Amino acid sequence: MGRIGLVNREAVGLGVTVFVAVRTARHNDEWLSDFAQGVANLPEVVEFYRMSGEIDYLLKVVARDIADFDRIYRKLIKVAELHDVTSSFAMQEIKSTTQLPLGG
Repeated sequence: MGRIGLVNREAVGLGVTVFVAVRTARHNDEWLSDFAQGVANLPEVVEFYRMSGEIDYLLKVVARDIADFDRIYRKLIKVAELHDVTSSFAMQEIKSTTQLPLGG
């Protein structure tokens, strides 16, 4: 079993957060398996969700800078056939926590 620690992203040079919205024209198990495996192989993708609504998948990506994100983006679009990819850069992190609301 590995160890987990909380690290300040900016202190380790990962100051850019990007939310990547993915739409696909393919909705079969084989495509999802390929896409999920490909995304799992991108360590810069720190969160990955299948969504309801207009967006099929949402990824949270951390990068050093815009050029670094472009490198990651180029890897992402090779993972599987994608219909549309839209990236939004976080301007400011207002709240981010790993604490769960267990107290009621």
